[in-house]
Amino acid sequence: MGLFRRGENRAESGEVQYDDALLKSILGCGGVTKDMALQIPTVSGGIDLIANIVAGTPIKLYREGDGRAEEVNNDPRIRLLNDETGDTLNANEFWKAIVRDYYVGKGGYAYIRKSKGEFKSLHYVDEAQISIQKNTDPIFKDFDILVFGKSYRPFEFLKILRNTKDGATGTPITEESAKLIDVAYQTLCFERALVKKGGNKKGFLKSKSRLTKEALEELKIAFSNLYDNNSDNVPVLNNGLEFQESGSTSTEMQLNENKAANAEEFAKIFHISTGVMSGKASDNDISTLAKLAAIPLMTTIQCALNKDFLLEKEKGLFYWAFDTKELLKGDIKERFEAYKTALESNFMQIDEVRFAEDMEPLGLSWIRLGLQDVLYDPKTKTIYTPNTNQTSVMGETSASGLKQKGGENTNES
Repeated sequence: MGLFRRGENRAESGEVQYDDALLKSILGCGGVTKDMALQIPTVSGGIDLIANIVAGTPIKLYREGDGRAEEVNNDPRIRLLNDETGDTLNANEFWKAIVRDYYVGKGGYAYIRKSKGEFKSLHYVDEAQISIQKNTDPIFKDFDILVFGKSYRPFEFLKILRNTKDGATGTPITEESAKLIDVAYQTLCFERALVKKGGNKKGFLKSKSRLTKEALEELKIAFSNLYDNNSDNVPVLNNGLEFQESGSTSTEMQLNENKAANAEEFAKIFHISTGVMSGKASDNDISTLAKLAAIPLMTTIQCALNKDFLLEKEKGLFYWAFDTKELLKGDIKERFEAYKTALESNFMQIDEVRFAEDMEPLGLSWIRLGLQDVLYDPKTKTIYTPNTNQTSVMGETSASGLKQKGGENTNES
């Protein structure tokens, strides 16, 4: 009922008005900020979902060599990444803050405190407190990280960056998808203004006769009280007055339709299905979430850890990796069936499978020779038949063409 309040100074109330919010939702209101993005439920919900997965997945250290990977359990850095960072934030809170800045800031940053060549603690630094001072060489790029005017070298910080081009700063979704975020935010402002108006519908009054000035003033006060206070006040219409509701404008209807469309667009940005966002996820949706949303971010984190959270002498010998076995439980059956096929076709050996699963080798290099009960060791050129407990050495002939050993039925030439 803006008809009765058109002459008032709306700025005096300090409130966002219905018409103002509607106009802003159409025209936009300028730059998109981190706080604006996080007020949109689909954005904050998507980030929280991915952050919870990342923060809840263990990070392990492995030693690699001679075609085998061995998990390291006694390194103090493991505790820094999974339990206590040595700062005011625990590891769970630390990774959630990092992921949030990764998506809506210029990146996730953490200062690495070292002492005498040992990693002592990790300190999260809000990306808003980070400044980057770059050189101008487009090929041999270099930069310093500034915090409150103090300069740090890049290796002193863990940097988790989204779509970076220089290794110093990332590209937040507030920059890549500014228009979408702006529209979604202004839609929320529009809805908030509508709720503050009590959700009352627009319309106009019809009268069979001309109303006096006093009658118009009374109606104005009555409807103003109804809309301002959102109370149960009901204006009494007499003298043949009739309230006729006006339909929603095309812009209002479009904004309501766009709300659902915006949610789908945000789901695409985060690589999250709409089923997950709505709480109606299928097993396939959960698997897709892990593969397309969480694991790519984990890979980015792993690369950063392997670059800045290892000593120079450790690089190439050790590596950090998330333990995603629990996360990918739905794919274990498919993966193990593939391993079975690879083993039966001699494409892989048992220890190669264990290496792929970050498991310690058993020291078995046997492969199958067509029959399920015949194994061959390519290193010693030995054939072993479990059913008869016999071994045959390739190249050493007997009456049957092979030198056989083992069991009680050993035949030698």
